[in-house]
Amino acid sequence: MDARDILIRPLITEKSTQLMEEGKYVFVVAKKANKIEIAKAVAQVFNVKVANVNTVNVSGKVKRMGRFVGKRSDYKKAIVKLAPGETIEFFQA
Repeated sequence: MDARDILIRPLITEKSTQLMEEGKYVFVVAKKANKIEIAKAVAQVFNVKVANVNTVNVSGKVKRMGRFVGKRSDYKKAIVKLAPGETIEFFQA
């Protein structure tokens, strides 16, 4: 798997913005990716040193539109902690 296939997109929420102060960055990743692959992908794409990775499988919510019922997609998110002194410039706005 290529590094760009593993990292789908950054997940920017109020909570993930607070985690950035601790050196933790949140990404939506491929469902089949493991922690080692995620760490290598982040290190390769952003040229940083990764300390550790935590993953969470998030199940999609059931949503209604009138009488029609649908479901949002399930996804996997990874919380990547970088080594001290490392930052990802992509998030600095």
